[in-house]
Amino acid sequence: MKLIQKKINDQLRSELIANGIAEHTAQLLAARAIKSFADINYSIDMLLPPELLKDCIEASIFLSQAIIDQKKIVIVGDYDADGATGSSIGILGFQLLGLDVDFLIPSRFKQGYGLSPEIVNLAHSMHAEIIITVDNGIASFDGVKRANDLGIEVVITDHHLQAETLPNASFIINPNRKDCSFPSKSLCGAGVLFYLLIAIRKSLRVKHYFSDNLKEPNLMQLLDLVALATIADVVPLDFNNRLMLHFGLKKIRSHQCNLGIKKLFQLSNKNHMDCQASDLGFIIAPKINAAGRMNDMSLGVQCLTSLNEFDASYYAKQLIEFNHERKQTESVMKEDANKILKDFKPQKKTICLFSDEWHQGVVGILASRIKEVFYRPVIIFAEDENNFLKGSARSINGFHIRDAIDIVAKKSPHIISTFGGHAMAAGLTIHKKYFNDFVKLFEEVAEQLLNHDDLNEVIEFDTSLMESDVNVSMVDEINFLEWGNGFPKPIFMDEFECIDQQLIKESHSKLKLRFKESIYDSILFNFIEPIFGRIRCLYTLETNKFMNKSNVVINIRKIIND
Repeated sequence: MKLIQKKINDQLRSELIANGIAEHTAQLLAARAIKSFADINYSIDMLLPPELLKDCIEASIFLSQAIIDQKKIVIVGDYDADGATGSSIGILGFQLLGLDVDFLIPSRFKQGYGLSPEIVNLAHSMHAEIIITVDNGIASFDGVKRANDLGIEVVITDHHLQAETLPNASFIINPNRKDCSFPSKSLCGAGVLFYLLIAIRKSLRVKHYFSDNLKEPNLMQLLDLVALATIADVVPLDFNNRLMLHFGLKKIRSHQCNLGIKKLFQLSNKNHMDCQASDLGFIIAPKINAAGRMNDMSLGVQCLTSLNEFDASYYAKQLIEFNHERKQTESVMKEDANKILKDFKPQKKTICLFSDEWHQGVVGILASRIKEVFYRPVIIFAEDENNFLKGSARSINGFHIRDAIDIVAKKSPHIISTFGGHAMAAGLTIHKKYFNDFVKLFEEVAEQLLNHDDLNEVIEFDTSLMESDVNVSMVDEINFLEWGNGFPKPIFMDEFECIDQQLIKESHSKLKLRFKESIYDSILFNFIEPIFGRIRCLYTLETNKFMNKSNVVINIRKIIND
């Protein structure tokens, strides 16, 4: 591990302060990838226009006519939080535009990922005239062919990387198409569909569709869902994504928050009106993902599209139960993996694990956990009912895992059945008998692409605020900003004196830490070893609000040993 203190752009810091940004916040922002005050001065009219997305306007003209003609549209989403949230945006958005649509979410255990021929057949049985994919479709060659054979038009909305060719769909809207010049390549799947809805509304406006009976809707009311998907899918927060996140967080913190999101917060003992971006990633997204991991992601969509408090509460409770089940399953799988890895050889550059007892829906989480510990590209496999292994991959900086899998596929085309994904996360399917061959080839690819320094995790930390008067309002002001992937939440490093330690639930430590004359509460998760004297640690600043009392909390991320 290599620790680097972020450099502050003093000129930018001064500019931010001159524009009314508090000094402590300006210090943090001036250490991030922004160039001027304009990069954090969010106005909705600065949103990139949908005209820049290839096929978006053409698809919007086609779909606006479908709305006028009341055509049968079926949305086919992915079984993760981005796909479910994007599907919900589609359902609610089309309702606002005057058309009720149906939806299908494939089961990861039965149909698998994407627009498969089986899913097309299901849509056909629902009398679909048009299929709109959300967060999938760019690799669905067979599914699109089946739809074409059945006379169903397909509109693909996706953000995953394309193969050498594209499916023969009517329209393909994807900022990561090789021939698309949309400036923000980091849109999540839900964001792509949101853009399509904006374009459809404009097309309907041109056609004089709106009237006193159906007033033109404000689609910005869907930005709370876009914000959730943006954080859940861990896409980089460029300016366009931060802008949508900014207004989405405002919506969540209001009384007009999406009912499903609101109920998930309430049942998690968290006030949605105090929502931080990180809450979407750690509190809400896991509960929605749990439906697709453990059961049926349709429940996640039903929660996010609920139009009354009773339904939203009913589905939110189910999601929380699934998430509890997921945690128990993950715990058992993590114990198994730790046993396998107790003799891990540090010279190895990758980790690929499989157990016939592991759950398909939890392999992605286990891959993330192992990557955090070993800082290696990790692929975790689980077996399906047909003797195929479904793998979920997570990567480290500098190793494009989708491209690495592609290299293996080109070297030995018979090994990998299907694959797809991004630089940092991917999925693949291989036959069980080829597992050892894949492990060997994947390690060889990593040997070619990674050097020793690449396996040394770099952690950047911010200049400490401890010499200031750190208080609740300061910490809230900082934490309420648009932090996420590529625009990281501040993490600090300081030395504290531990003056008290108590065990919580036999797994965690509750500490009292002193910095000069100030004393702070602190939590150290999954740590029960006794702490004596002074400790140096990486931490974030949080606030705890309970019974009308608020205090600053030191959330320790890692203890640094000299």
